[in-house]
Amino acid sequence: MVSIDLNCDMGESYGAYRFGRDEELLESISSANIACGFHAGDPGVMRRTVALCLEQGVAVGAHPGLPDLAGFGRREMAVGAEEVYELTLYQLGALQAFVQAEGGTLRHVKPHGALYHMAAARGDLADAVARAALRVSGGALVLLGPPGSELLRAGKAHGLRTAAEAFADRTYRPDGTLTPRTEPGALLSDPAQAAAQVLRLVRDGVVTGACGETVPLAAETVCVHGDGPHAAAIARSVRAALDEAGVAVRPPWGA
Repeated sequence: MVSIDLNCDMGESYGAYRFGRDEELLESISSANIACGFHAGDPGVMRRTVALCLEQGVAVGAHPGLPDLAGFGRREMAVGAEEVYELTLYQLGALQAFVQAEGGTLRHVKPHGALYHMAAARGDLADAVARAALRVSGGALVLLGPPGSELLRAGKAHGLRTAAEAFADRTYRPDGTLTPRTEPGALLSDPAQAAAQVLRLVRDGVVTGACGETVPLAAETVCVHGDGPHAAAIARSVRAALDEAGVAVRPPWGA
């Protein structure tokens, strides 16, 4: 049976501020990337989100970001490789503690926002993220990243299992990179359109680019961003389309 993992970034509330509809999203996804307190989240949110995931049988992953709460971790910062290693190690260790306390296992790691894109393009930062994942887990964590990225190359070089990731709610350039959020048409807000994009990806290994071109794209996991206003509807639509098409929705690395 054809299968795909459906992941979502969540646990992004903090303090008195609530973001995302995590409970609804958990009904549709197979793995979760939980914010670790730097770009979003706090200890209480981390603990509760981990517990919810384990109750629902959703695989738990870490979503470390840059220390930029005001910018939601989506602004680049002048950080070097050792600093990226340290801040990633810190965040992975924090989330791992909550997962172990709830009786679960941390399964994967996916950098957030600017850190994700910086590590995808820069070998030294990718190596730093991969080293942190290796040290925390002894090689058990799966590293998620864009297809053909430095992030995946670094993970493989350190003996980690890797998973190429695509996005249900983003459009692509002809070279297979994401359309920057600053450009028109970068985001897909129509649940039916997002579902159609994921189905075409799974069936044919391609997506339709922002300008209508066919873009080859191979992925083992597909992300729905949890912070968008249409996130829950998109996740439901994508899951329903996959179920109807007979595509199994499950993480290849186990729940």
